[in-house]
Amino acid sequence: MSDLTCRELADFLLDYLEGELPAAQARTFADHLAACPACESYLDSYRRTVALERQAFADDDCDVPEELVQAILAARRA
Repeated sequence: MSDLTCRELADFLLDYLEGELPAAQARTFADHLAACPACESYLDSYRRTVALERQAFADDDCDVPEELVQAILAARRA
């Protein structure tokens, strides 16, 4: 992963964020980010998107009234 292009960087964003890149690749990735404001901005946007997605699916406290569940099931059967 030497001379990483912007397109190649996009392929490894999640691995980079989760710390799964080997050390040498992570350094190459970080070097590219330091020199490329567009990729740095893209990474920030990607990081926020991943955080929002995790937050959205982590909330299990959704209580749905049983009447609503039954009404939906009845409508599907009809």
